[in-house]
Amino acid sequence: MTLFVMIVATLYFGREVLVPITLALLLAFLLAPLVALLRRLRLGHVPSVLLALIAALSVILALGAVIGSQIGQLSVGVPEYVVTIETKIAKVNAFTVGRLADLADRIGSQRSKAAAPPPANAREGVFPTPDSTAWLETGSTPLDLARRFVSPVLSPFLTLGLIFIVSVFALLQQDDLRDRLIRLLGPDDIALTKLGMEDASQRLSKYFLSQLLVNTAFGTVVAIGLLFVGVPNPVLFGILSALLRFIPYVGSLVAALLPMSLAAAVDPGWWLVLWTGVLYLAIESVTGQIIEPLLYAHNTGLSPFSVVVAAIFWSWLWGPIGLVLSTPLTMCLVVVGQHVSRLRFLDTMLGD
Repeated sequence: MTLFVMIVATLYFGREVLVPITLALLLAFLLAPLVALLRRLRLGHVPSVLLALIAALSVILALGAVIGSQIGQLSVGVPEYVVTIETKIAKVNAFTVGRLADLADRIGSQRSKAAAPPPANAREGVFPTPDSTAWLETGSTPLDLARRFVSPVLSPFLTLGLIFIVSVFALLQQDDLRDRLIRLLGPDDIALTKLGMEDASQRLSKYFLSQLLVNTAFGTVVAIGLLFVGVPNPVLFGILSALLRFIPYVGSLVAALLPMSLAAAVDPGWWLVLWTGVLYLAIESVTGQIIEPLLYAHNTGLSPFSVVVAAIFWSWLWGPIGLVLSTPLTMCLVVVGQHVSRLRFLDTMLGD
């Protein structure tokens, strides 16, 4: 029990370092099949790793550029969308008690203002003037200002760079890291432990590849459907839908709410919102109930209860990133527990 508490405390307090390393290792698992394919083409180990990472970085940058351009196009029509939303809110309030509640709040605020005495400077005819330098704290140096405003902007890029650097070394030293982990986990039966590591690596790579293909197909179908329905910027919502589906349970719901909100702002009526919701419900039902079980749901080796518990546990430890990583991390623990005798309890508790 003490060892478990120490491990959980280490994972919690060391999340700023462990999360990027975990993401880098999972990215290495995802790129391992591509690296193996390039090596079979006789490109060499180092060029294969570099080409795989360059391809991954290019895809990420391309998606970021497309999302940025789509958001820029969407922002042009924001004033019209605001007018449409305000009109709909006014119509809804006409059939509810919202307008009466608003009127009561206004009357109450006016009475409180009338009963309150005016400020001293207002009675003397002196009104306060805004201080244009109020946002600058006394004694602030250029270094403090740079740390306050520049660090939040550079932090995601630094994290992304750290992830790719660790992925490079993980792919280059893949065999060495595997041998070290095998000796650490199972020195008594190296052959069985090596089999377990290879099983975990192959299962994790297949899981990530299947999930990537399914979510990409999901986003493509969503974009095509939104194009026919008439929702603006269908490419943006197709990409966001594909990315958000990596988040278990809540990702699909958020992916559906975004275009439905835009549909409510574009269409004066409610038919566009209804058709958008029906589109997402149909695509998600087919994907979640038919396609995913056929591809990888039964190959994870996890019980449904353990999937829910793992999502709660990892999201508590690492926040939204932990929720995304909950299934692959738990799957690794189960596979290792199947082949390492000292960790057999993991398979008993979490396995299917």
